[in-house]
Amino acid sequence: MEKEQTKYMSTSELAKLLHVSRIAVFKKIRSGKIKAFKVGRNYVIPMEEVMSAIGTFISPEKKFEIDEVVKRAVKEYGQALKLLGNE
Repeated sequence: MEKEQTKYMSTSELAKLLHVSRIAVFKKIRSGKIKAFKVGRNYVIPMEEVMSAIGTFISPEKKFEIDEVVKRAVKEYGQALKLLGNE
């Protein structure tokens, strides 16, 4: 039986994905907001952590904007969403 390998992303890959500096990624790792493992002199981030890492880089203003869009969508399409949920 073959052992499943966990995929990892480097700090520079995550920084490119998020359009932030590597320093910003390192600060999130040091503060504990992103779980990473040290391999030699470098850190690697498990792919399971990448989505939560993306959430740590969303500004409060952007979160507010997203919440407003969701509220408007629910208000306008609430009945349709309920019908879809029943299917």
